[in-house]
Amino acid sequence: MTRQLISTGSPFERDFAYSRAVVQGDWCFVAGTTGYDYATMTMPEGALDQARNCFKTIAETMGKAGFGLNDIVRVQYTIIDPSVQHEIAPALQEALGDVRPASTMVVAGLVAPEMKLEIEVTALKGR
Repeated sequence: MTRQLISTGSPFERDFAYSRAVVQGDWCFVAGTTGYDYATMTMPEGALDQARNCFKTIAETMGKAGFGLNDIVRVQYTIIDPSVQHEIAPALQEALGDVRPASTMVVAGLVAPEMKLEIEVTALKGR
């Protein structure tokens, strides 16, 4: 079975020795993704815009391996405060409203103060 490593070119991937995604057979595992715009290395201030950036990065990453958001079967959201869930809800609906994967939302600290959330997904081709 072929293993494919996918990168966004983010310096974080190099510095912390990980891939944005790993494709193994019909599975795609996307690493925790924060709201950075990797083209400019800027972070929006609001959680909603960060969530939209997360899904943009996730969709682009998955697309490199022939996957789409509709292939997502599992998602984990890590948010810094319970109130963030209400702010990001529109982005979750936009990206996954019809997909409705199994999901978990965890409240925890993240590694940089500007980060309000991180999204990690698992996808299966042909779901």
